[in-house]
Amino acid sequence: MKIPKDKKIYFASDQHFGAPTAEASKKREKIFLDWLNVIEKDASALFLLGDLFDFWFEYKEVVPKGYVRILGKLAQLVDSGIQVHYFVGNHDLWMRDYFETELRIPVYHKPKDFILENTSFLIGHGDGLGPNDKGYKRMKKLFTNPLAKWFYRMLHPDLGMRIGHYFSVKNKLISGDEDVVFLGEDKEWLAIYAKRKLEQQHRDYFLFGHRHLPLEIELNSKSKYINLGDWISHFTYGIFDGKHFELKKVGGYR
Repeated sequence: MKIPKDKKIYFASDQHFGAPTAEASKKREKIFLDWLNVIEKDASALFLLGDLFDFWFEYKEVVPKGYVRILGKLAQLVDSGIQVHYFVGNHDLWMRDYFETELRIPVYHKPKDFILENTSFLIGHGDGLGPNDKGYKRMKKLFTNPLAKWFYRMLHPDLGMRIGHYFSVKNKLISGDEDVVFLGEDKEWLAIYAKRKLEQQHRDYFLFGHRHLPLEIELNSKSKYINLGDWISHFTYGIFDGKHFELKKVGGYR
């Protein structure tokens, strides 16, 4: 992917819109929309690394109510020629084809390699990667099982969405602090995952979300692990100009 002159690529993750309630989420949605309005002036691409919504489940003919301004803005960005890419997270594992057919936004369910202006990136949400967290990995297999998804779709959407929102808000990444504490460079499991991947193939950057912490960890002299943080506490995002990657914070939310 080439970056036109005076353009940049932007990255953001873990907005969790809808949490803890739709009304409480409105202020954060406004901040994100204002940011999208700013970056569209010089963005050539936008990568969203998952958990844009705190709960998202697509029925065959039904998608969650709300978020119309966010979805409309993303469609506008695409229509204006800005590439938008979406990686599903652990709160939106159940995406089908709505983003792809209605918004023309490609959706990725696994980490994917990109070459951005001659710089190599491995990009993904980050859930279920690296050592440990075996309980979540088993749960993810259940949640993504086609039969389990079929049974859930048998619920009326009003009931299914109510149940999903309830358990999603109870998720420890929203309700607690234990998973948003820096573990140390030698114990950060996504950094460990990145180091293992480096043994197979070089990447200049390993870029993830999920941890809700803005992190920059040097893996070696030529490779770095970046975590984008979130839009709940940190309001951080990434920006790449073709040569340098930088983590930044939305102004006024320091």
